[in-house]
Amino acid sequence: MAAEIHSRPQSSRPVLLSKIEGHQDAVTAALLIPKEDGVITASEDRTIRVWLKRDSGQYWPSIYHTMASPCSAMAYHHDSRRIFVGQDNGAIMEFHVSEDFNKMNFIKTYPAHQNRVSAIIFSLAAEWVISTGHDKCVSWMCTRSGNMLGRHFFTSWASCLQYDFDTQYAFVGDYSGQITLLKLEQNSCSVITTLKGHEGSIACLWWDPIQRLLFSGASDNSIIMWDIGGRKGRTLLLQGHHDRVQSLCYLQLTRQLVSCSSDGGIAVWNMDVSREEAPQWLESDSCQKCEQPFFWNIKQMWDTKTLGLRQHHCRKCGQAVCGKCSSKRSSYPVMGFEFQVRVCDSCYDSIKDEDRTSLATFHEGKHNISHMSMDVARGLMVTCGTDRIVKIWDMTPVVGCSLATGFAPR
Repeated sequence: MAAEIHSRPQSSRPVLLSKIEGHQDAVTAALLIPKEDGVITASEDRTIRVWLKRDSGQYWPSIYHTMASPCSAMAYHHDSRRIFVGQDNGAIMEFHVSEDFNKMNFIKTYPAHQNRVSAIIFSLAAEWVISTGHDKCVSWMCTRSGNMLGRHFFTSWASCLQYDFDTQYAFVGDYSGQITLLKLEQNSCSVITTLKGHEGSIACLWWDPIQRLLFSGASDNSIIMWDIGGRKGRTLLLQGHHDRVQSLCYLQLTRQLVSCSSDGGIAVWNMDVSREEAPQWLESDSCQKCEQPFFWNIKQMWDTKTLGLRQHHCRKCGQAVCGKCSSKRSSYPVMGFEFQVRVCDSCYDSIKDEDRTSLATFHEGKHNISHMSMDVARGLMVTCGTDRIVKIWDMTPVVGCSLATGFAPR
């Protein structure tokens, strides 16, 4: 059912420890069991499975439970051993797992949504199960009574969710590319603000309650860091993936961000450096370098008897420029551009060789990744995807062995 990989680290890259196979359809969620050699998986094949590592080194399912509908999301609370599984039909089912992880008892069903559940978070303190779905809403329900406490609707599918347990703020990303910050109350909610910056649907969010930073990944292949705690609206753009960013995890202890994309790319970003905010793109009717008119500037084209040019933008200064004045390409990692982007000639000349030094490392997961989660305390990562495979990685060669001392995920 699962193969143990005996490779040893050759360099600073993730080490594949195990590969779990057995699901008959896409694996939508995989979570490492803290302090155990175990993984919980949920799949489109309508099964939820608990895999435990045997003496042979292979992972075998100790629990195999078939659901009524394909599994689309999952949350696991280790202290209470409660599992919440979201389904394609909109329902969320709660289970309790035994101490030896060999038995799972059904607790109750929550009619949370009218369509596919996209994300789930459980708050033990409030006894709420909070979820988002393709019925364009976020809902929160009482886990004691099973009653619906509140709903808030959006204009498009709600795709991902993060929650601040102290302030009861919820961050909801949707398919329009917008992130909504909500304050949840017992029977109501209020919209605090909306964040707009992505050019594609939001695929994943990560909230760091210590530094009060929100990270978002989207189908535009980019990541944005939002400085919520600073209240200055500061944002940092990170571009290094070549496909949809599917999962994020910020390591507060080492100030690193781990991201995974659907093409199997795994990136580790150094956030413990002084980064520059990408400029807003300026608008102009003519090139801000050579003053040649753009093709919609009919008056200047007529006056100067010249053909209009296509407008481009320099990624470093944000100025509107023509192709001739921005013929060069350069990476500029301090602004988040890990691969070469268009820059104007004067900005290209100002970029030094040391400015092109990468501030991230990129690795190949060698399978489609739709979901990733980490056990930060042990430096382990699990990935899963539409190829039906679950992979367990040792991330300590990449993110540092100091993770094993003193920072556990909430």
